[in-house]
Amino acid sequence: MDMQTLWNENRALLRGTAAAAPVWSHETHGVVYELFPLEVLRLSGWADRINVIAPRTLLEECPVTEGMPLEVEGEVRSFNNKSGRGSRLVITLHARSLRPGNGPDENRLVLAGVLCKPPVLRRTPLGREICDLMLAVNRRYGRADYLPCIAWGALARCCGELGVGDGLRLDGRLQSREYTKVDQGMTEKRTAYEISVMHLEPMTAQSPCAGTANPVS
Repeated sequence: MDMQTLWNENRALLRGTAAAAPVWSHETHGVVYELFPLEVLRLSGWADRINVIAPRTLLEECPVTEGMPLEVEGEVRSFNNKSGRGSRLVITLHARSLRPGNGPDENRLVLAGVLCKPPVLRRTPLGREICDLMLAVNRRYGRADYLPCIAWGALARCCGELGVGDGLRLDGRLQSREYTKVDQGMTEKRTAYEISVMHLEPMTAQSPCAGTANPVS
């Protein structure tokens, strides 16, 4: 495997419950895509609600209905929303395969790419250290996905020492988080999506950042 392939990887497997039936999303190059939300339980009982985009041909092979247990394999994708409504960076799961779910809920992904912004190390109101990262993962045809990631604790401190252009390979979970946006005195509830980093391998094997985070449910 060459270095370009090694540091550009995007694989996800989610197993949960379809929270609604698919609806039309968009059409490109003659292919119609539909969108539906997938709810995946954490150990704490909280459910991450992930938007899945799938080609209609795939949904014809595996029809999705509300309340259906479902397993999805695919890639995490980003889209820059320029409409001025909702979040600017839209994160979805682009389905490559669909099948009826069998087993407990699961949320696993592997990403490899390069940091495209300086890491931001900060503390939560309760004093826990976290680090925000933006990972660029190349697709084919010269495009890239820009994916927000978050690391916790000792792993966050190590990530704070990384720089733009550093290569990373990580294992994590795609999670959703609700927040309130205040704009000109008006409040609006929105949902943000980010990758919670569980294990991280920098391109330089000697880096002190290689390690595993404590699970956050």
